[in-house]
Amino acid sequence: MKKSSQKLDKIPRNLIIIAWILVFGSTAPMLDSTMVNIAINQLSNYFNSPLSVVQWTITGFVLAMGTAVPISGWLVNHFSGKKVYFWAEIAFGVTSLFSALSWNIESLITFRILQGLSSGIIMPLFITLLVDSVGSSRIGRIMSIVGIPMTLGPMVGPIIGGLLVQYTSWRYIFFINIPIVVVSSILLIQKIPSITPKDRSNKLDWIGIFLLALISSTIVYGVVKASDHGNFTNLTTIGYICLGTLLIGCYILHAIIRHDKVILPLHLFKSTNFSGSMIGTLLAGFITTGPMILLPLFFQDIRGESAIMAAVSLIPQSIGMLISRGLIGRLIDSIGPRWVSITGIFITVFGTIPFVFFDDNTNYWLIALTMFARGIGGAAVKTATQADAFIGIAKIDTASASLSSSLFQQVGSGFGSAFLATVVASFITTHHINSVTDLNSAYQNGFMWSAIIAVIIIAPSFMLTDKRIKNS
Repeated sequence: MKKSSQKLDKIPRNLIIIAWILVFGSTAPMLDSTMVNIAINQLSNYFNSPLSVVQWTITGFVLAMGTAVPISGWLVNHFSGKKVYFWAEIAFGVTSLFSALSWNIESLITFRILQGLSSGIIMPLFITLLVDSVGSSRIGRIMSIVGIPMTLGPMVGPIIGGLLVQYTSWRYIFFINIPIVVVSSILLIQKIPSITPKDRSNKLDWIGIFLLALISSTIVYGVVKASDHGNFTNLTTIGYICLGTLLIGCYILHAIIRHDKVILPLHLFKSTNFSGSMIGTLLAGFITTGPMILLPLFFQDIRGESAIMAAVSLIPQSIGMLISRGLIGRLIDSIGPRWVSITGIFITVFGTIPFVFFDDNTNYWLIALTMFARGIGGAAVKTATQADAFIGIAKIDTASASLSSSLFQQVGSGFGSAFLATVVASFITTHHINSVTDLNSAYQNGFMWSAIIAVIIIAPSFMLTDKRIKNS
């Protein structure tokens, strides 16, 4: 009885304040990653740039964020976690300012990549500092309190972005980060305790990180170049994909030379369920994040909605993701990730295929129901594939598995945005777009490919853990 009461001791007020300050510090990167989707149309018009170019404001951010995740771990091992978080916040604020002041699309993409690097340090460090500050014994209750704004972020972000774009300018989706960063930095200095470096002897696989970043950016760049030719079989695209494949070989050789002491250890892939988890996570990032570049454009270009109404139209998907999280977690724990993922795939396809036929005359409530289904299905696939990365993994490999899962998710998200934007841009290049109906055909083509990729995830899903078989 005493043990139980100790577990439920009241959390000190100062620890709750610390938790909220850390959450507030992560607010700007969290909202920024969702607000830009709503502004794609305005950015394309303002800079007079095609979708295949403007999408790099999202793809570059996501790929840079994935690259920075392992660097975040190294930094907190060698320097004070508080100082790393502070300077990452400052870097995010400065790059937000320069993003807002961008003079052409190239400068905006550059500053967005730098913004992604700082965001990739802030987000994982937020969890690390939270655990160090409040203690692992209280983390569950703390996360239940501060997790609410994090969960609502994907829903609130597009709405704030829509309001700013519609009533001010796209530049304000970056300007808004600056006061948040200033207040957060002041509170961080005053209230967060100093956190000593964890392990200065820890070494980072810089070559491995460089190769992985080069692999993802090379392949994505090759895919994007397809829009210039209107097909994916042109020599430029094939050349870059071949170069990316060669770089994968270089990484494997690097891992062998270093006896697998690398950022992404190859021995983990000997596990069938881990391999299935990584492939599934990659493709889940594709089908959940990729269409988010098309949906706001569909609502604005095809249905003629304002930026704010396009953002509101995305809410049913966020609600689907939000309310299904608890059930999805319980199902994964009871029956395993395999059938949760497969069920999620069918729901996702059900929530994607209709967009191949939707147009400006489609009843909104039918679209809302479809979006709601997409949210449930996407959450199930994404959660199940990521969760299985840790089933059966040795404790010593947990950190590597977590890092691998994050990397594959970010690469999948970036690739999904780039691929679907290129599909739409290629369709526009090869067809004479003279009406809204013709433009809708381009978006319908993108949604069709999203549904196809969702179906493909069935294959790696059968590699995931089925707890019913193990239990029997």
